[in-house]
Amino acid sequence: MEVLRMCCVCRKMKPKPQLIRVVKTKNNEIFVDETGKVDGRGAYVCKEQQCIEKLKKTKHLNRVFKQQVDEKIYEKLLLYKEN
Repeated sequence: MEVLRMCCVCRKMKPKPQLIRVVKTKNNEIFVDETGKVDGRGAYVCKEQQCIEKLKKTKHLNRVFKQQVDEKIYEKLLLYKEN
């Protein structure tokens, strides 16, 4: 059975490998979780350029994690985009 997760931007359900996970640990560290297995609060975003750009423009991760997210996180997400 395929694991589905929801993109926090477009709200579409997609298989986990098609999404990028950003995680906030108990120590309030926020980073891109390349393994998808780090403990903590996770947020998923599509690898599509429009979703990543909208996430960056609206600073949506700040709302998801209820704290200021470093601009470097948004920049790093752009490295994962497809098309």
